[in-house]
Amino acid sequence: DLAERGLGAGANLSLNKIEELIKQDARYDDLPKNWKSDSYFCLPLQGAESLMSAGKRVADHLLKTMLEIKLIDKVKPVAKIFVGHGAAFRHAAFQLGVLEFEQLEALSMFHAQPLAIELDSDQNWTHVAGDWKVRNNNDMAID
Repeated sequence: DLAERGLGAGANLSLNKIEELIKQDARYDDLPKNWKSDSYFCLPLQGAESLMSAGKRVADHLLKTMLEIKLIDKVKPVAKIFVGHGAAFRHAAFQLGVLEFEQLEALSMFHAQPLAIELDSDQNWTHVAGDWKVRNNNDMAID
């Protein structure tokens, strides 16, 4: 449930190969230039999902797991470590109300650096530790 956005039948293909395959298929228009970073775009391939869909999947997993932990141990606070991919986690943070939509393109995550969000007793999520990576304006957002 914590995997990066699924590309479905395009999994394990390079970006160029995916674009070439779509271009060769008369059923589809060419992919938009920003297809990989568009939060709502979903490749027209079986099993593919958008970044928002991936974020929802990750957010659902985080919420389900944390609620299960809170049911088991209502007395002491518990920290749970989740390991996953930046784009899916950023979109999950949006789904959980931790980030605004406009921040999705401006932020990324540092490789192998922790970022902590917390679920409070009212089921609200907040960012409590670690830094989001701020993208340089010259950086091309590819996820």
